[in-house]
Amino acid sequence: MEWKLLITVFAGVFIAEMADKTQLVTLLFAADRNVSKWTVFFGSASALVLTSAIGVLAGSLLAQFINVKAMSVIAGLGFMVIGAWTLYHGISSTS
Repeated sequence: MEWKLLITVFAGVFIAEMADKTQLVTLLFAADRNVSKWTVFFGSASALVLTSAIGVLAGSLLAQFINVKAMSVIAGLGFMVIGAWTLYHGISSTS
């Protein structure tokens, strides 16, 4: 096992997932006193595992056709567009 890669991926995903919509939805489900916390945990964990598997599969397939450096640039630009869109709509909705 590539421990350095494992720790890097874990840290990256952990930081990206912290306080995002997924965690907030899980928090809301777990806040209900009438639900099993283990069921909420396993449902949330299995959803994250499945979405991660889709990401690994998609990345593997795309890497056959697109250079990894180009994929990084495209992903970075995508994040910048989403950020700009979010800022624009956040600013315009307060005016």
